[in-house]
Amino acid sequence: MRLFPALFLWFVFSAANAQPYPGRPIRIIIPFPPGNTTDIMSRLIAPKIAERLGQPVLVENRPGASGMLGLDYVAKSPPDGYTVACGQGGNLSVLPHTSKNIPYDALKDFAPIAVSTTNYLGIVANPGEPFKTIGEMVAWAKANPGKLTVATNGEGGFPHLAFEHFRSMAGIQFTHIPYKGSSAIATDIMGGQVQAGIDGITGMTPHVKSGRLLLLAVTNKTRVALWPDTPAASEDVPGYESGGWFGYVAPAATPREIVLKLNEEINRAMRQPDVSDKLVSAGLIIVTEPPEFFANLLKSDFAKYGKLVKDIGYEPR
Repeated sequence: MRLFPALFLWFVFSAANAQPYPGRPIRIIIPFPPGNTTDIMSRLIAPKIAERLGQPVLVENRPGASGMLGLDYVAKSPPDGYTVACGQGGNLSVLPHTSKNIPYDALKDFAPIAVSTTNYLGIVANPGEPFKTIGEMVAWAKANPGKLTVATNGEGGFPHLAFEHFRSMAGIQFTHIPYKGSSAIATDIMGGQVQAGIDGITGMTPHVKSGRLLLLAVTNKTRVALWPDTPAASEDVPGYESGGWFGYVAPAATPREIVLKLNEEINRAMRQPDVSDKLVSAGLIIVTEPPEFFANLLKSDFAKYGKLVKDIGYEPR
């Protein structure tokens, strides 16, 4: 009789763990404030995934340290598929080379689930600045060394490194103004606190269309269909190009069957017209590939940006 309570508890525990995934709400951690591309995209797909899986999918913002705080939280979460993150090239392939105190190993602490979109960056300015084109900005920066103020989403993040690369190729100097997220960047450029900024085009698009921000250039190799009258930065700085990506990761050791299930549902959600149309119109390119595609992309970009950091002489901070 003494064994019965223990045996009963064992049956209860086994039954709970035998429940098909998911058996409770899933959280998507956004390592940036509301309004960032990762936030917008995740809030579009979360209800689609929830409908299919029969469990709530909650989007939770945990901003700070260029996205490192939110990703570290997920890296240290149980590998059970109930806590995932929406990361991007900046905090997974760039920050490991530009930050001295990054709390996670981008290649070892995460299980890549799905690349959702790729993108290019936009270089924007306040319409009242003395430069109206990317070429005029370069000329102004050369005539006023170090006076050009440029906002990014954080010290050592992907947009910052992209503009450091641009600075190196254009032969200019600038003063970097780091922010925690895209909304604050747009607000302060429009308010005149900072002259220019570089960021994913998604969060900037409404302000560019309203005329409150001036889109000087895109960092794509060539002009893009969404902004046919906006030059690629390479038209004034030959050879310059910088693109990024967004994707979902789980803690390392998450069971493969859960990774594959999440990959399937994320890809399915991304293909829905009411999701894809909004993201494409904001300058994103939809990607629906298996987890291995993401794993290979992460490894190749990790090596690429590690070399770039050394080539431009950027010192980790």
